[in-house]
Amino acid sequence: MAAHVTRIKGFADMFPPDSDAFTFMEATARRVFGRCGFVELRTPVLEFTDLFRRSIGEETDVVQKEMFTFPDRNDRLMTLRPEATAGVMRAYIEDARHTRESVSRLFTTGPMFRYERPQKGRMRQFHQINCECLGSHSPYADADMIVMLMRFLREIGLTDLSLKINSLGCATCRPVFKKALVDYLSGLAGQGQLCEDCTRRMQTNPLRVLDCKQESCRSLTDKAPHLLDYTCPDCRQHFETVLRLLDAEKVDYTVDHRLVRGLDYYCRTTFEVVSGNIGSQSAVAGGGRYDGLVKSLGGPDVPGVGFACGMERLALLLPQRTAPRPCFYMVGMDDAAREVCFGLTQRLREAGLHGEMHIGEGGFKSSMRQAGKSGARFCLIIGPDELAAGTVVVKNMDSGEQQAMPQSSVVEHLASFPGGGEHE
Repeated sequence: MAAHVTRIKGFADMFPPDSDAFTFMEATARRVFGRCGFVELRTPVLEFTDLFRRSIGEETDVVQKEMFTFPDRNDRLMTLRPEATAGVMRAYIEDARHTRESVSRLFTTGPMFRYERPQKGRMRQFHQINCECLGSHSPYADADMIVMLMRFLREIGLTDLSLKINSLGCATCRPVFKKALVDYLSGLAGQGQLCEDCTRRMQTNPLRVLDCKQESCRSLTDKAPHLLDYTCPDCRQHFETVLRLLDAEKVDYTVDHRLVRGLDYYCRTTFEVVSGNIGSQSAVAGGGRYDGLVKSLGGPDVPGVGFACGMERLALLLPQRTAPRPCFYMVGMDDAAREVCFGLTQRLREAGLHGEMHIGEGGFKSSMRQAGKSGARFCLIIGPDELAAGTVVVKNMDSGEQQAMPQSSVVEHLASFPGGGEHE
């Protein structure tokens, strides 16, 4: 007997209820984001590698260590997307949407790929929900995105979450902060106190030192300069407006001076939503303003703000949801009855009722066992007597009571019960 082919490490199959949780999150996202004027964009999972080098940055761990990159048959480097924003920007530029609308509101869902150690809530193929608002410098856009994100998280049933927020300043004021930060870090590095990664980042991407997860580095940088102390008047006013709008909507937040994005096109507002219920990998959503990103990829100088949610991590936090209960399970006792059952099953479904017909092997007892396992509210039975009389036996699977009725009446009868047996 040949050995079966196994799935790849870090890639998961999802049957219900896991797949149901993802469907629920996607449906909720479409409803919540749609109310806010966002439209769905679907981008390819495969892009030219240069897109991610230019957007994410050559010095990032994602590009250096985590991308699934390979040459195609023409030796062009291709990469399975490690995140969604770069592909959205590429599509936005190619479609020239800025020529048709002053503000574009786009959201995407789908799989991303990173070659890293599989862990709870993060696989090598993982899934994200992304939102991007392109075309507005306004702090109202930042606040609107954050309020929408928190509303989405509430509507999928999450409550125990914390919002962290910070301002990264702009191209005018951030260089002043970077110099002060590098001066402070140089003293630590000179004494060999920073970890190897932070010593390297100090030269290439100093803001990322503030985000180091090693406790020794975090304690050393507790007294590092705060970016908010260096912001220019325009950036300060922008940030204060965002916070004022969040206060007005009663969105709780904490200003976190360690919350950074290390690439130059990120500016001003940055934010993250964390949970204390899923271990060390606590971030479930994050985003910020990236006014230089579209231009850096060869597009127009269009501002933007966006966020991404990790769906696997959200799924870990979802309240327990019961599977929808089928309305009916149809059983035909012989071939002639099964033909009638097949047609009646289709009529019931056309009426919006959820159920299935027994198509497995075995006799009547086996069919009734499957009806019980299905969880259906009613078992509908047609045998030779019912076939001759044009009736169907309707058995209530909760009470055990059953009655015969004309086949033409069964749709109306089932639909009369609370919920109508609809697949909720």
